[in-house]
Amino acid sequence: MSSVKLLQNLLDYCSIKNKVISKNIANVGTEGYRRENVEFKNLLDENVNSGLKISENKHLSALNKPVQSQSQFNIIYDGETEMTTGINNINIEQEMSDLAENTLRFRFASKKVGDYYRGIQNVIKGGGRL
Repeated sequence: MSSVKLLQNLLDYCSIKNKVISKNIANVGTEGYRRENVEFKNLLDENVNSGLKISENKHLSALNKPVQSQSQFNIIYDGETEMTTGINNINIEQEMSDLAENTLRFRFASKKVGDYYRGIQNVIKGGGRL
């Protein structure tokens, strides 16, 4: 799998993560609301396993399956039962920290994807190399 595809998967993840964090922040005062999170494990497994090189078809047979073109992310409820605010299990400081981290991750990936396509554009125009 190319690095651009990995970055595009990361952008998809960050987009969904941002929506979930925003929903959590918006419901910080909602009684009984349960914090949501995005399950990352499937994306990680998919991307780590896609880059493995095998010399024999019998080796790593469980990992030698085609990668789906569209990653699916699972939104899960936080199992934490402690009511952080006394109303629900949302910690606003943690949500804001997660939002800042997710924003930085999104900016990094979008810049790298943009750089890649600008490089291709320069090669097409004859003014540069990849």
